[in-house]
Amino acid sequence: MVQALDDSGSVDPWRRRARREKRQMPLWQELPLLLVVAFCLAVLIRTFLLQAFFIPSGSMEDTLLVGDRVLVNKVVYNVRDPQRGEVVVFRGTDQWVPQVDVEPAGGFTDRLGRTVGDLVGLSRPGEKDFIKRVIGLPGDRVSCCDEQGRVLVNGTPLDESAYVLRDSPLELPPNPQECRSRRFEEIVVPPGQMFVLGDHRLVSQDARCQGTVPIDNVVGRAFAVVWPSSRWHTLPVPETFAEVPPAVTATGGAAPPVRPTTEGGVVLVLPIAATLAVLARSTRWHRSGQRRLLP
Repeated sequence: MVQALDDSGSVDPWRRRARREKRQMPLWQELPLLLVVAFCLAVLIRTFLLQAFFIPSGSMEDTLLVGDRVLVNKVVYNVRDPQRGEVVVFRGTDQWVPQVDVEPAGGFTDRLGRTVGDLVGLSRPGEKDFIKRVIGLPGDRVSCCDEQGRVLVNGTPLDESAYVLRDSPLELPPNPQECRSRRFEEIVVPPGQMFVLGDHRLVSQDARCQGTVPIDNVVGRAFAVVWPSSRWHTLPVPETFAEVPPAVTATGGAAPPVRPTTEGGVVLVLPIAATLAVLARSTRWHRSGQRRLLP
């Protein structure tokens, strides 16, 4: 094949430009491909890293309101254990009563919308998905109440005024069939379990009457409210939990400490940032290689 050469003997730059333009994908072909890539990336993030959950009940008011959407870090507990004070999403055991009715099947469009929403992490929670605050970890002694009506963890009272704005009345007697009473007998959290409570104690169905939850059932840590925009805020661990001493094991020693991170999003942001950096670099290369103007 004969190539057009300039005076210096190199390939004609206009001929090189024509070759690049021939290889360039038309926009009507490129756009669907980008949409498919974006959808696949959303599914991967929802499955392994991050998911948005809809709040269906008032059990966590006023920290979380009905209709809020929270971001849940699904990978953080792969590298460390849950901490007291964190807000977590978990699958309830058979003993836990569903806190939201299952949606009706609806028509084809409704089913398709729910399926797509579930794939990208925007669907309503299932009937066994719960969101509560971790109060006790394996080996902890949890009870209520002291003389001031406070929850005790390993003998230390919690100052929950920062997040419990609607507590249960002290005068109601404990009832194992419902969680309306504030008072409950001391429980030693079994190995591999956690003791959780809702912030709205008067309406929350939680570990007071439904028992502890296996840590293996935890889906992830809720670390931020992202919708509605007027409600945007993070969900840090309240300072009162820093004063709780470690649990004492049966041998008399302290239980192994958890590996803490102050923010639940740290482990999540790194892989996402790396992915976006690779995509951005690929995009810059793509544009520079196909759409650069010659001088």
